[in-house]
Amino acid sequence: MSLYGMMRTGVSGMNAQANRLSTVADNIANSSTTGYKKAGTEFSSLILPSVTGNYNSGGVTTNIRYSNSQQGDLKYTSSSTDLAVNGEGFFVVQDPSGKPFLTRAGSFVPDGEGRLVNAAGFYLMGYNSANGTPSAVTNGFGGLEPVLVSQTELTAVASANGVFTPNLPAGATAALAANLPSANAATATPTAKSSLVVYDNLGKEVLLDLYFTKTGADTWELAVFDQANAAPTTSFPYSAGPLATQTFSFDPTSGKLTGASAFDINIPVPNGVTFNLNLSKATQLATGYTVLQSQVDGNAPSGIDKIEIAEDGTMYAQFENGSFKELYRIPIATVQSPDRLSVEAGNVYTQSADSGDIRLGFPNEGGMGSIVSGALENSNVDVAEELTAMIESQRSYTANSKVFQTGADLMDILVNLKR
Repeated sequence: MSLYGMMRTGVSGMNAQANRLSTVADNIANSSTTGYKKAGTEFSSLILPSVTGNYNSGGVTTNIRYSNSQQGDLKYTSSSTDLAVNGEGFFVVQDPSGKPFLTRAGSFVPDGEGRLVNAAGFYLMGYNSANGTPSAVTNGFGGLEPVLVSQTELTAVASANGVFTPNLPAGATAALAANLPSANAATATPTAKSSLVVYDNLGKEVLLDLYFTKTGADTWELAVFDQANAAPTTSFPYSAGPLATQTFSFDPTSGKLTGASAFDINIPVPNGVTFNLNLSKATQLATGYTVLQSQVDGNAPSGIDKIEIAEDGTMYAQFENGSFKELYRIPIATVQSPDRLSVEAGNVYTQSADSGDIRLGFPNEGGMGSIVSGALENSNVDVAEELTAMIESQRSYTANSKVFQTGADLMDILVNLKR
């Protein structure tokens, strides 16, 4: 064994422990960083060829690996735009220049333009739902755009669909044809009446009067009027005929609609769209008139009150009037080997040659994790473990320095032999 080789090995050991101390310092410094994944130093020996009676000391090399696949604890907050991935996957974000990255740091808040940005300045990316239910682009970032939560405009949505579930009294007396509400005469004798609020294109409330009238055995007529056209007593005759009429027939045995019956009615809302009212669950039973369900979509002019994000990544805006509207669908990105992603400044990652290709999908699909709104993922650093590693590295560094010092002392003796 040469003295030079001994000193070289000692230097190799000191460099390796210095790298380990660097990762320990990084981990301790980021122990409170949201979504941070601890770095670890792995050692491998370097062996040099030796001959009989002459050993050549080698050294040690290090490899830095991040524990990206190890999840940290979730910390719950009061902000719905604080997001965490529970399980596998990363959020897709981009920097101000438009370059995409992956991250687990989900502390998002709206910036001055309404874009959701995290503490490191990266914008959350999602698929816009303006043109219908989005689908994920599995092999790239195409179609993604910064998630924008605008509070600067009012939104009105015309009613297009609704559900109405009444029970019609089986023992009601059938009305004469001349007394049906659809005839719009003062002598109209409906069996039951309800009113329903829908919204036109401008978000204005339109009151619809629904008249149910028994016309024969197990047969009913529904006539819908615009209440604005009603007589001063909000009754017949209306100044205009019914907006729509429909006949429903019931099975006398089960009290449910027959297979040949209509199941809905299409109503042209004044200054609105054609409103489809679903009555498929209506019944005719031996009890009084009862409304079991009444639900209508659309909303009056309203601003966004708050944002809600579901586990499947769907982002909804809840308006001041209580209605909801889907805004975006937030995807999750995964790779085959998360621990081998390239680490960039700002607690973000990019694809590397060893990580595998990035695949995009939606939460809770294909083994991907779910999104937890109102929560942040803590760092997965164990400070006590890092302090222990720091002490071990300090001692190993000191021992390697002694090896180097011993080699240097022996080298001095060798140099001074001829003196």
